[in-house]
Amino acid sequence: MMQLLPAIDLLGGRVVRLARGNFDAVTIYNDDPLAQAQLFADQGVRWLHVVDLDGARTGTPFHLATIEALVACPGLSVEVGGGVRSLETVERLAQAGAQRIVIGTQLISDPEFCRIALRDFGDLICAGVDARNGEVAIEGWREGSGVPAVELIAELAFWGVRHLVYTDIIRDGMQTGIDGAAYQRVAACAGFAVTASGGIGTLDDLRELAVLGDNIVEGAIVGRAIYEGNFTPTEALQAISESEATHVRSESEVAHAHSEFEATCALPARDAALVPPITASGEGTPC
Repeated sequence: MMQLLPAIDLLGGRVVRLARGNFDAVTIYNDDPLAQAQLFADQGVRWLHVVDLDGARTGTPFHLATIEALVACPGLSVEVGGGVRSLETVERLAQAGAQRIVIGTQLISDPEFCRIALRDFGDLICAGVDARNGEVAIEGWREGSGVPAVELIAELAFWGVRHLVYTDIIRDGMQTGIDGAAYQRVAACAGFAVTASGGIGTLDDLRELAVLGDNIVEGAIVGRAIYEGNFTPTEALQAISESEATHVRSESEVAHAHSEFEATCALPARDAALVPPITASGEGTPC
């Protein structure tokens, strides 16, 4: 079943949401992240997507103690991102019990760090690819990287990444609906199911993602739509379950969906020792 991952974005110790990644467009929803997590758990949620926004903006983890407390909440699996830019941070989150650790900016600015993290922590590592108009954004979404998202995703699959969160920044926090074709394209490039993020505003958006199949979308991150009462987590989980039960994609449908996109994503086979690190160009200046 496609997982529902309510978002807990941490800024200044509070649970917030940004509009399109804009730190000047902040809405505060709860002063107590742990209380918010418990509210989600009480409604049947089993996964959380937690982001240290202060860490993403500064490059230094800011909310590690709060994240460790969230990870310790009974019955919840936690995916954590934001400011994960050192092996020490990855190790601390792993020791705390995080089920997935999202690496974003460093995919561009320090590919070697990402490869080492994959080698040492394997399936715990999740790539966070945040794109604006098809270009990867870094540094808490404040800078463009000059790297096309599909190019990076195909390279990540070559490295051995097997979990990926793809965020459509233009839609994030806006509740404008999802782009199902984009997630089909991303999954085809990656070669595995991805987690969708950005634009979910209605139960129909979740249904649209669910019927794509669990080989395309393995999870959906939802933020503002839940916080503003468009639907409850319980209603979301029911909509996902019902949609998957009534629409099972055939093998031919799945193959056709992948074939439409994979030709534009494929990278030539290469010896791993010869793969150069991806370097950024254009407007962004990775640190």
